[in-house]
Amino acid sequence: MMPFVLLWRVPVPDEWLPKVLANLDGVLLDHCHLERKAATSALNLIKYPELAERARELNGIAQEELEHFNLLFGLLKTRGVPFGVPQASPWIGGLMKFIRKGRREQVIDHLIAASLIEGRSCDKFQILAAALKDAEPSIAKMYTELVESEGGHFSSYWLMACEINGEEAHRRLDDFLDLEATLIIQMHDLPILH
Repeated sequence: MMPFVLLWRVPVPDEWLPKVLANLDGVLLDHCHLERKAATSALNLIKYPELAERARELNGIAQEELEHFNLLFGLLKTRGVPFGVPQASPWIGGLMKFIRKGRREQVIDHLIAASLIEGRSCDKFQILAAALKDAEPSIAKMYTELVESEGGHFSSYWLMACEINGEEAHRRLDDFLDLEATLIIQMHDLPILH
């Protein structure tokens, strides 16, 4: 399976996969929380006047993310994993702190951050699907199937940013990709997707 490589400056570090495979239940719990947060993020984007015409599309993304949440929540129940509290991701936190203030700047940056989170998720889902193919075929299948949906969210957010101001979106994407390359290689021991 081809990795979901877009324009990353750095690939997913080799140390990531063994760490998450060693605590798959913890990663599934984290992923469940991330889907809930992704739904909330899509709904929060509706507050920007620049995205008023995209409210239905953003609501659709939120609904898909909640479907994914329900899928993961059911998987946790099946595996006997308690629904614990979410852990903060240094990687996501770093991207979100980079969002500028000022409505027009903020909406473009928020869309780019959301786009990159969806894109990196696709990348990692494909890695997990390949690694779990034999040991956990149903989870591998789930991750394979999630790639298309999350890839669509990646594209939607990016196109929305470009529609607001294409030149500024491309300039900021470059800055975000530089930051992402720095953030992804900062290792931690948390059993989380990102």
